[in-house]
Amino acid sequence: MPHQQDENLEIEEKLQARDDIDHESSTSVSLAPDPSGFANEKLPTNHNVDVEEVSTPSFAVSAPQKWNQPQINKFRLLAAFWGFLINGAHDAAFGPLIPYLETYYNLSYTVVSLLFVSPFVGYLVAAIVNNRMSHRFGRRGAATIAPITRLIPYIIIAVHPPFPVIVVILMFAGFGSCFQDASWNAWIGTMSNANQLLGFLHGFYGLGALLAPLIATSMVAKYHRPWYEFYYVMIGASCFELLIAAPAFWSETGAKFRQMHADSGGIDGKSSTKEALFTRPAARVTWLCAFFLLGYVGVEVALGGWIVTFMINIRNAEAFASGMTATGFWLGLTVGRFILGFITPKIGERTAITIYLPLTIGFQILFWTVPSFYASTISVAFEGFFLGPIFPAAVVAVARLLPKRLHISAISTAAALGKCGGSIFPFAVGAIAQAKGVQVLQPIILALLVVVLVLWLCLPRIKKQQEALADDS
Repeated sequence: MPHQQDENLEIEEKLQARDDIDHESSTSVSLAPDPSGFANEKLPTNHNVDVEEVSTPSFAVSAPQKWNQPQINKFRLLAAFWGFLINGAHDAAFGPLIPYLETYYNLSYTVVSLLFVSPFVGYLVAAIVNNRMSHRFGRRGAATIAPITRLIPYIIIAVHPPFPVIVVILMFAGFGSCFQDASWNAWIGTMSNANQLLGFLHGFYGLGALLAPLIATSMVAKYHRPWYEFYYVMIGASCFELLIAAPAFWSETGAKFRQMHADSGGIDGKSSTKEALFTRPAARVTWLCAFFLLGYVGVEVALGGWIVTFMINIRNAEAFASGMTATGFWLGLTVGRFILGFITPKIGERTAITIYLPLTIGFQILFWTVPSFYASTISVAFEGFFLGPIFPAAVVAVARLLPKRLHISAISTAAALGKCGGSIFPFAVGAIAQAKGVQVLQPIILALLVVVLVLWLCLPRIKKQQEALADDS
């Protein structure tokens, strides 16, 4: 014991001597038994300490960052929230604009659905290279690449080029959005109070998704502006994101990222990616959550993207009222993320999602079977409310089930595959609707909700010790 106390004192002196740019503090805790079958791990005491210079005792782990520690995290979180607001506006804008795009370009349901499947190419590429890019460029890359890869497509769309050009250019927007989505989820998902912070992060996604239909519907249906003028707003929002995100994360270089995650193995994190994706028991958790998010985001974007068309053609509603139905869905999702994000950690992620999904299924059945405009509007708003907290809770569950060295690889892979679901299933709805009518939206959404519930129940249980450890950090 005296020897270990001397060793701890030496470590503290060296840490104090280092002028760490993030001012991260360290703490020692006793690791709880791992519910996923992983052994307790030896982790570095401080992310910015040279692991060869200081030999860390096996019982010490690095304390997670907080929203206000280091101080610059306040500015960084603001930039991340704004980026997710744009991401939500991007995904939700197609819903109210689809009827006008169909008229402007004389498109069928199948062809206009390419707006959803086109970003899939970018999502897929980002899912493959995300971990390597994080090790190469750090969080600075996510803060700069994403705004640029969205800004350029918005400028091109604003000049209303031929429809095939829009389809191609949205691939780049998909790449940037997916890279940023995975990076911010992985970063915030390992902070203290991750459930609440991720609730706010995804709440801003919902806020963007709420504002986009409201602005787009008002511009096009009420003030009779051409559909492409909505992208003037998106250009301004993306420029502002670049101006705040780049300086906030400029010091978060690839070199710093590699130092902070030195235990992930390899300069580009290949060993941690291989373990997270191909080695049990980690692979089971990663892939179950990835396919869970694939289906979940598919439900979210397909419902938000096609609800306006459904309300116009099936419920015989006016264009403006139909647009407000989409706004109600995204409003419910936003409120759910902000409110239920504080309830979810109190009852546990597994229990909470097991409650939220059946409630969502119930409101989906009501939406499908009651042929009333008002019943549909209320039902879809409550669907959004209970869908809202599910993505953040799933990210936190992965962080609790897997050892820290796998967090970046597992969470970024799951989040990236989730973004792919936002392309695949909305396109499938459009393609099937071309032959069978847009009423196919309802059974597809219901089937997806049942599938994601089954996938969630297949995840390992999170033991009470693990929840207490995460909540105390």
